[in-house]
Formats: sequence, C-alpha cells, structure tokens
Amino acid sequence: MDRQIVAPVQPARGALRPLGLDEVQITGGFWAGRQQVNGTVSIQHCDHWETRVGWIDNFRRAAAGTLPEGRTGREFSDSDVYKMVEAMAWEVGRTGDPVLEARIGELTALIGTVQEPDGYLNTRFGRPGQGARYSDLAWGHELYCYGHLLQAAVARLRTGHDDELVAIARRAADHVCEAFGPDGIAGVCGHAEIEVALVELARATGERRYLDQAALFVERRGHGTLPDIEFGREYYQDDVPVREATVLRGHSVRALYLAAGAIDLAVDTHDDALLAAVEQQVRTTLARRTYLTGGMGSHHQDEAFGDDYELPPDRAYCETCAGVGSVMVAWRLLLASGDTAWGDVVERALFNVVAVSPAQDGRSFFYTNPLHKRVPGEPAAPDEVSQRALARLRAPWFEVSCCPTNVARTVAQLAAYLATVSDDGVQLHQYAPARIVTRLGDGSDVGLEVRTRYPDEGTVTVRVTRTPAHAWELALRVPAWARGATVDGEAVDGPVARVRRVFAVGDEVTLRLPVRPRLTVPDDRVDAVRGCVAVEKGPVVLCVESTDLPDGLQVDEIRLDLTLPVVDDPQGAVAKGLRVQQTDDAWPYRDASGPLAATGEPFAMRLVPYHSWANRGPSTMRVWIPAG
Repeated sequence: MDRQIVAPVQPARGALRPLGLDEVQITGGFWAGRQQVNGTVSIQHCDHWETRVGWIDNFRRAAAGTLPEGRTGREFSDSDVYKMVEAMAWEVGRTGDPVLEARIGELTALIGTVQEPDGYLNTRFGRPGQGARYSDLAWGHELYCYGHLLQAAVARLRTGHDDELVAIARRAADHVCEAFGPDGIAGVCGHAEIEVALVELARATGERRYLDQAALFVERRGHGTLPDIEFGREYYQDDVPVREATVLRGHSVRALYLAAGAIDLAVDTHDDALLAAVEQQVRTTLARRTYLTGGMGSHHQDEAFGDDYELPPDRAYCETCAGVGSVMVAWRLLLASGDTAWGDVVERALFNVVAVSPAQDGRSFFYTNPLHKRVPGEPAAPDEVSQRALARLRAPWFEVSCCPTNVARTVAQLAAYLATVSDDGVQLHQYAPARIVTRLGDGSDVGLEVRTRYPDEGTVTVRVTRTPAHAWELALRVPAWARGATVDGEAVDGPVARVRRVFAVGDEVTLRLPVRPRLTVPDDRVDAVRGCVAVEKGPVVLCVESTDLPDGLQVDEIRLDLTLPVVDDPQGAVAKGLRVQQTDDAWPYRDASGPLAATGEPFAMRLVPYHSWANRGPSTMRVWIPAG
C-alpha cells in the first residue's frame, strides 16, 4: 500500500493528492479558534449528552442481554456514538490529546462487547423482542450505522492506530460483504453512507472486497428495491439508477452521501462515465437547488431538495449535515479533476453552513439553517433535548443529534481541506494561518507558512520555509467573487493564481483578494426572493439581525436603499436602511400603482456575518432584503 494520508479522503488516483493533518496545521485565525473550542468543549459536550440520554448505555444493555428494555434513542443512535469516536480520533491525530485517546479505548472496549461472532453489530435489531436483522432496510439504518463505524476506524488507521476499533470495523465490513455480497441480500440501505465508508476502508486496508461491495450498493440503488413511500422512492434515491440521474433529489443528506460514495467508487475503479454522471448531477444541483449560503434542502417534511429554484429563505431546511455532505462531495470532485473552482463550493459551505451551527461556546447547535427568521426563538433549555425542526435557537442536544457529531468530526479534520500537492507543485484551496510541510511528486521537500486575516481581510502571504533547488509551482485558488485579485501586484486572470519559479527559503508570494461588501441578486426563477438583494463580503454571507435594528423595528419592515453604496465595517457592512409603512389590513394585497411608502428617517443598517447570528439572544434575521 502507498503511504497513508492522515486525512479522511485518500483517493487511489486523481489530479491532486490531499495533504494530511501531519502535513498541514492551522495555526490561528477563524478556524483555529473553532478547532480549539471543538477539541476542548464540543466533543466532550457530545460525550456528556450521549451518556446522559443513554445512547452509550445502549451498548452496555446489549452486552448485558437486557435489550430491548431501556433502549433509548432512534434506530440510528449507534451511529452518533461512532461519529463522536471519529471526531475524537481526528482530534487525537491533530493534538495527541491523551484524555480523548483514553476515552476512545473505553468506548471501543464497550462497542466490542456487543459484536456478534459473525461481525453483526447493532443495538436496535437482532435480539428477542427486537426486529430481525435487516428486516427494515428502508428505515432501520443498520448499514448506515456500519458506515459511521467504518469511518471512525479509518480515522484511527490514518492517525497511526491499528487497534481494536479497526478490528471491530473490519469484522463488521466482512459481515456486510457476506450478507450483502453477490449471493446475499440484493438490497440497499434507506440512508446512504455505507458506500463512501466501504471505499475509504478499502483504501485504508488494501482490501479489494470492500470496494467491490461498495460497487454493488451503488449499482443496486435506483432499481426500486426499497418500498414506495409518501415522499416517493426519490426520498432515498431508489427511483433512478445513479448513472441515469440528472440532479440530486430526495433527502439531501442521503443524496450527498451517495454522491460522495459514487465519486470515490468511480475514481478508484477508473469509471469515468460514472464520475462524469455524478459531477453533472452536482453541477445541476448547485445551479438550481442550492441556497446562497451553500445550504441544500428546502423541504422540512422530508428534509429534501425541492424542485428546481424552489428556494424559500424562511422555509429553508438546509440541514447542517447536508452542509457537511456538500463539503465531502466538492472536495472529492476537486481531487479527482484538479478543478480549483470546487474549492469555492467547499468554502461557501464551511463558512455559511458548518460554521453557523455551533454557538460560540461550542455547547449548542443549529440543526436547520434558514435564511430568514420571522419570529424570535425562545432560548433552548440547557438540560433538555430539543425537537430538531422546531428549534428556533441553537439547542444543546436533539432527539436526532446527527449534526453536533458531524460538525465535531468535520472541524477536527479541517486542516485536511486546505491544500493539495501534485507532481511539481502545491495548491492552496482554503485560506487560514497555517504551516505546511510536504513532498512533491519527485520527493522534494517543500515547506510553507501562510499568514492571513482571512476572511476578515483579503491579503494572503505565503512564505517559503523549505524548497528544492529546482523550479516548482505554487497555485492559489482565486474565488469566483474575487474580481480584481492580484498576486505580487499583478492582476490574476482566471480561477487560480500560479507562481512557478526557483524559490529560495524566505521568498514570499502575496495574494490580495477584494474582501469588501458586494450586492448579490438572485436568478429571476427563484420566485421566493425576486426583488431582493443580499450582501456578501468575501466568502461570508451577511444578514440583518433584529438585534442591530432601531428599537421596535422588525426585519420584515425594512428595505435596503440602493441609492447609496454598502460600506465596509469591521463587523460586516453598513447599508442605508428604510423603514416601510406596514398596515394590518383585512386584505394583504394592494394596488400596484401605489408603492409602499417609507416612513421615518433612513437609518444605518448594520449587516453581520450569517455564521454569527443568534449568538446575542433571541432575534429575527434575514439574508435576502427587499430593495427599496
């Protein structure tokens, strides 16, 4: 096997090689602060709640033979324990935290006591008084849970620990191959996840059978093996074969996880047709079914993508896990194609979905991420479990708590998304203060130090700390919004700035991106926000929060006056706001010849980063603002 990369994704081939946590360290700025809170607060917070609500005790009850009595949580609660272990594993790989390392050992020992001799492992099925194994593939989530177990094991392998958790996961994967192989159950899981996990486990272990099993699951999808339901089979992507689909549809997280697994499979099996099909589905989804924030999913009832251009801001679901799934998909397409524009997709989802979910103290989370809140939410009780879709403020825990653990594992592994390497160069895709030490394809050592205050400012300085004696290329992603970007004072034409020369230690390359407020208008086909504008600043979407409005003024009573420019501000931006006269008439429609009248003096309307909203108490908020 080739060298293991200390990162969640290690394709067998591709245009670019990802760098691991042993090669890239985030040293400061926006993401370093969030990694610190994640590692010292959020992961332990997840452990506390999973203990409190009994999801960890489910394994103890299973080992003691007392299930189903006393089992807590939904059918997929095992998966959140596995995701938490994965977050711990990446954090140990990042920091070497001995407390988390010990906790991984404790949880591994407990999980191992539940595994059956043939490798089966689940606390919800398979015992007297419970449903039989694989009796409910549509909703049971057994394979989904295996997927997160396998990904936790990959994190252990990639961080240098070929331990008992890896052995447990391999036994489970072997069981899946036996139970669902060519001569086994010809079905798929209602929630995709096992596919992407099997491919990554195959990469980490060198076992081809795991890749072959992933291929079986991907090819079986879309042939109606799961029951038809009120949302249609598209809910779990079982309506159309993966190769024939034209757009991502149904439950957003399921669709994105499936797309990630299909990309991995296509890359490792040299299936260019499958890769092209999924890439086109993702491009169409970005063009027609994605919110300005990068969020995906406009339906609450089925947590699903809506129809093309069905993107209502106040009804946006935009599940945090879908933001994680979007990062997974775009990163894999970037590695496969070398197209740095996929880094824009990663960046948008990270800053405007993933970063939105956790509160500043790391102890509460958003499950959904709407772009417009009309009614201030009530603070969630710090000691109560919240219903996911009804939370109007961040909550400490949810009945379905996939999002906190998903955020925790993503933030812990974040350095792995910053940079890549090719045969003769290094590429920077995300900007944060960082140290990078790696090797080019020819074995030459390269070291870089990145200094920046991004995303608050647009200057990114890269200092060379190690270099070979021959020429090599440093490539810097230029976001699509960054018109007027320069590198070392020269204008950049295109989505990437390339500097190729013989470098010396101490040489610096400076990229300047125009991080300043800009107005954004929607496609006319997005009916819900026609006539509105949004304000963005660099990669960050801004919003108006009622906390910053004059007393008594609500976000639904304002207009943005376009006669004056939006000006930069350290906290975001300031625009000219107008209050519009609102009346509670018996009929909420008016003569088109009578425009809404502004009332009162114009006011300075502050806009703040969307990722920061609701950290100052109950408020209303909107991203899209009617133009006055």
